[in-house]
Amino acid sequence: MPAPNPDLPPFDPSRLAPVKRALISVSDKSRLLDQAQALHERGVKLVSTGGTHKAITAAGIPVKDVAELTKFPEMMDGRVKTLHPMVHGGLLCDRDLASHKDAMHDHGILSIDLLVVNLYPFEQAVAGGGSYEMCVENIDIGGPAMIRAAAKNHAHVAVCTDAEDVDAVLADMDANKGQTSGTLRQKLAAKTYARSAAYDAAIANYFADTLKDPAPSYRAQGGALKQALRYGENPHQTAAFYSDGSNRPGVATAEQLQGKALSYNNINDTDAAYELVAEFGDNAQGAKPAVAIIKHANPCGVAVGESYIEAYTAAHACDPVSAFGGIVALNGNLDAATAKEIVKVFTEVVIAPSADGDAVAVFAKKKNLRLLIAGGLPDVKAPSMTQRNVAGGILVQDRDNGYVSDEDLKVVTKRKPSMSEMADLRMAWKVAKHVKSNAIIYVKDGSTAGIGAGQMSRIDSARIAARKAEDAQKSAGSDTPRTKGCACASDAFFPFADGMLAAAAAGATAIIQPGGSIRDDEVIKAADEQGIAMVFTGMRHFRH
Repeated sequence: MPAPNPDLPPFDPSRLAPVKRALISVSDKSRLLDQAQALHERGVKLVSTGGTHKAITAAGIPVKDVAELTKFPEMMDGRVKTLHPMVHGGLLCDRDLASHKDAMHDHGILSIDLLVVNLYPFEQAVAGGGSYEMCVENIDIGGPAMIRAAAKNHAHVAVCTDAEDVDAVLADMDANKGQTSGTLRQKLAAKTYARSAAYDAAIANYFADTLKDPAPSYRAQGGALKQALRYGENPHQTAAFYSDGSNRPGVATAEQLQGKALSYNNINDTDAAYELVAEFGDNAQGAKPAVAIIKHANPCGVAVGESYIEAYTAAHACDPVSAFGGIVALNGNLDAATAKEIVKVFTEVVIAPSADGDAVAVFAKKKNLRLLIAGGLPDVKAPSMTQRNVAGGILVQDRDNGYVSDEDLKVVTKRKPSMSEMADLRMAWKVAKHVKSNAIIYVKDGSTAGIGAGQMSRIDSARIAARKAEDAQKSAGSDTPRTKGCACASDAFFPFADGMLAAAAAGATAIIQPGGSIRDDEVIKAADEQGIAMVFTGMRHFRH
């Protein structure tokens, strides 16, 4: 490991560094000419490469081609152009060391004080479904090498990886008579290494996905800051929200049309709501309208209907107390009638693929209500990864995109479910995937009737779900138990018959569960004695 040179002064954040020469090489040229002109007007000599050089030259702004520095032309389709001592010497030279300055003099190397580089759009190539060859060709080599070199030498060099960084440099130069401050250069260096890490993470994960390697030797994760948050789950916790570049439709890609900034808990709950409602398909492609209401990452009501107002009303009726201050997600276009119904109850966030102008106008009267338009639904069957930090490590797994078809279902009792019971069983099973384990879900006529979540005992979840249903029944002033004749889903098998019997006592007449317990025969026998139809899926949906 190289030791620091004892002749070097300690880093001084207040130290100013002049900007006399800048090397610019960008793939995103949207603000290139304005910023190149601004640097030229401040007396900065410009050096550039390839298409960037052509664009600056065409605009009549004086600029040198990097080949004039290296004395080598770009070659191999542009793969080799900046990997040269004339470039890296100019970036890495420590102006405080006489030996470095002597080397520059002896070899005719010119110092580079500002580097402006944004990397080849690898992430965009992957997100756009580019071929393997296209994605590999969009792996930048010279760019990362340059920005890392400039960032290491931030005592003297400023490095910009996007247009916002150039704005900051120009403002700093104006405030310091053409010089940049050590504080800004240090911040830019930190951002550069984070950008480089995120870029390399995207490449590494692309290869892992391509090779279908579930456990690569190293796992990297990167993201771009989407929003700095006021705090995390609680006010004493700091937090921020990052986009991972995957473009999976949801809270990270949605446009917020109105309302306060999203909080950490808003984002977490909105993601849970939208992933759940996506289970019921895209209404724009013929699926029935579906609505999910989420509170603290668990659903408190889910329903399908012939219209969104019908689905919302049914979902809200499942647990009107918990729905207060909740998150509402729709699987299609939000209309004004449904919007008017939603605003009758305090709601934190509404997310949908799209919304009518009249619906947006309804929400505009509720300034604090956040309305997110996601543009589409996530594909619940598409492979993607989730991760969770534990002390000293990271747990990584496939997203739970498990799906059971009708052919996968196995009726194990003497009585088979009726058509209406089977429809409710399928719905209950979809909801179960999104309820914290242990999970019990009661569904009747396309609407959840009671949800029991996150209990240490499955029988407790069954009882809580029944109690929730009783509370909703009383709230509605009804004499008919909401769970009478309902279907019941359990996210994992019943280890004993008692949980199943609790569901039967609540009114369930059909049950869907994974099966696989050593006491399956005991549970099936008890179901037969109760006249209950039971279906095994062969798949569980633990959610911790």
